[in-house]
Amino acid sequence: MTRPRKEQVCIQDTPYYHVVSRCVRRSFLCGIDHATGKNYAHRRQWIEDRIRILSSLFAIDVCAYAIMSNHHHIVVKLNADEALAWSDTDVVDRWLSLFKGPLLIQRWRTGDTLTSAQIRSVSDTIAVYRKRLTSLSWFMKCLNEPIARQANQEDHCSGHFWESRFKCQALLTEEALLSCMAYVDLNPIRADMAETPETSEHTSLKQRIAPQSDSSCAIQFQQEQQTLQPFPFPVKPLLPFEGDARNEEQAGILFSLQDYLTLVDLTGRIVRNDKRGAIAMHLPPILKRLEIDQKEWLSNATQFEMLYPKKFARKRRSAQAA
Repeated sequence: MTRPRKEQVCIQDTPYYHVVSRCVRRSFLCGIDHATGKNYAHRRQWIEDRIRILSSLFAIDVCAYAIMSNHHHIVVKLNADEALAWSDTDVVDRWLSLFKGPLLIQRWRTGDTLTSAQIRSVSDTIAVYRKRLTSLSWFMKCLNEPIARQANQEDHCSGHFWESRFKCQALLTEEALLSCMAYVDLNPIRADMAETPETSEHTSLKQRIAPQSDSSCAIQFQQEQQTLQPFPFPVKPLLPFEGDARNEEQAGILFSLQDYLTLVDLTGRIVRNDKRGAIAMHLPPILKRLEIDQKEWLSNATQFEMLYPKKFARKRRSAQAA
């Protein structure tokens, strides 16, 4: 019997989880349908953009993801403390970016005068929103349901797009986290959809190596949510690698990005009889393929993780001014 999500997700045990959603009958509804020859690969970008946007709204960080032709993988970190630091206005702004919300919340947000009973009701509602914005179940609901509606609208049909609720696995150790992230990032290699990790489309590793501008996914999201509030936040970067453990508080992954790239590269070269693809043994190591030395890569990666939000904010202001 399937266990309820509240028994599978416990932030006291671990904040890290691996989630998977598959299309109905594992059909290629996000790739090339070999039976009809129709190409649905553009839907992979829908999913990738929405993952990044939802991470920016929820108190949930994305460690890794891979969008395949008939399923997707995401490794997330739940960060309840982040939500506790939000003001009530922050919580409402985030929620109204996704849902219309009741009239009372809309009146409170615009500064209308409310009675004491109405204010108490608003406070209770905001507490519910704050809790939902830390929930993995609500994150996946806000990811999968709109994608299903968008795909069904495109296909002029109705019915299930995803075969079931998402599958969830707790990652209780650092080894489990790293091995799961490597597994996710290597999915296109194993499926013979790409030759190397840096050429794997719609993966977190590709985003870390060659980060793309996030202004387009924010604009696309805002266009999809026409009846709701405009998207008011910068797109959150992927959870950064912070290297070895230090005395100060660390919120990122306790592993260096350089070592992780090497780990993924070496793992991808292992030939498995049950999988179609692997990284060719004659290819040079990944850092050499990227044509940068170790010191330069470490420097660039550190600068990216520190400066990325500011860079996006400048691009967003420029786009708004235009």
